[in-house]
Amino acid sequence: MKILFICTHNRCRSILAEAICNHYGDGLLEAVSAGSSPAERIHPLTLRALRALNISTDKLCSQSRDDFENSQIDYVITVCDSAANEPCPTWFGNARQVHWGLSDPSAVEGDPETISAAFTHTINILKSRIRQVISWLQQDLNDDELFQRIKSLAD
Repeated sequence: MKILFICTHNRCRSILAEAICNHYGDGLLEAVSAGSSPAERIHPLTLRALRALNISTDKLCSQSRDDFENSQIDYVITVCDSAANEPCPTWFGNARQVHWGLSDPSAVEGDPETISAAFTHTINILKSRIRQVISWLQQDLNDDELFQRIKSLAD
């Protein structure tokens, strides 16, 4: 299954989701990420948090959702509220759309431990949700049941 994670700037949450999904995807999941208004670069703490977990950051870059216009995407998952409220391009076509709202750890202010804890919290949520999707993919679920379960992860 191919997933496109979207966040407005594609510099933190959607990048984390892409990297974690590809790292733990077991060949069942392939992820990319994009933004509606992509930043010039990935937030440095995003890269640091992934590297601390030995998750590859080699191919990560901030890019536009328009870059995937000709891609076959099964699921579009927004991970920030502003991206979820934006109109989706018509080229998403038959892709299932889900919102997994996550707080932005790069917006947290405070001492390094507080900021690190925010990144760890977001990463743990993503790891848990992605592992759950993998377990459902290993079951014999029909498309609608899988969709409802993936949507339920945001609750």
